[in-house]
Amino acid sequence: MEEKDIKAILKAVKENDLDLDQAMSKLKDLPFEDIGYAKIDHHRGIRNGYPEVIFCEGKTIEHIVGIVERMLVKECNILASRATKEVYDAICEITDEAEYYEICKMIVIKRKPLETTSGKILIATGGTSDIAVAEEAAITAEVLGNTVVRLYDVGVAGIHRLLANREILQDASIVIAVAGMEGALASVVGGLVDVPVIAVPTSIGYGANFGGLAALLAMLNSCASGIGVVNIDNGFGAGYLASTMNRQIELAYERGRKND
Repeated sequence: MEEKDIKAILKAVKENDLDLDQAMSKLKDLPFEDIGYAKIDHHRGIRNGYPEVIFCEGKTIEHIVGIVERMLVKECNILASRATKEVYDAICEITDEAEYYEICKMIVIKRKPLETTSGKILIATGGTSDIAVAEEAAITAEVLGNTVVRLYDVGVAGIHRLLANREILQDASIVIAVAGMEGALASVVGGLVDVPVIAVPTSIGYGANFGGLAALLAMLNSCASGIGVVNIDNGFGAGYLASTMNRQIELAYERGRKND
């Protein structure tokens, strides 16, 4: 449930379109609903601006389906990350609204239209092998209501591919740089743009890459300013962080317009 949903309930009570018992029935599960194996945070959309996201890895299919069932009652958009095809098939038995993005293992259920931002989040990858992590960031940002632009396979091994897209880089409000190997893409992008850069190290690379640790350390030690780093393969975290930043940019713009 989002802030606007609570306001709608209170407005309906005020205008006598909803009695107190009906209002209490709608609000009784705030701030969370305890279903035994999970406590579903229905209040998160009000606190953080976005509903709770289901992290599927490590959960049983039965538990995931149970959580989705309870969230469906609230008529909110649902995002599930690190979901297998088996999880998707099970969810399809309780709703025909689920979409599965196999490359990044994400499930999306859209119950409400998404408000698209004017500010753009650009997602760039060093190589094609990084696309799965990049798509996790992209789908997350899109579901949270952002305009997303993809710029894939522009790593430093052929830096002319990146430099040929300078206009796209300059048009972004936030850049997410996704790279494995030595993770140099984030530093190069950071030296070309005047907007925040979120670096995502991936586990792609040969032995001394240490499963993404080399890229992580390189990004943390970047000499380019204005770079933040999320954990290895954490496309979701990058997409979520970029979305919160983009939302603040949009809110600041709206406040500026009202004050003019």
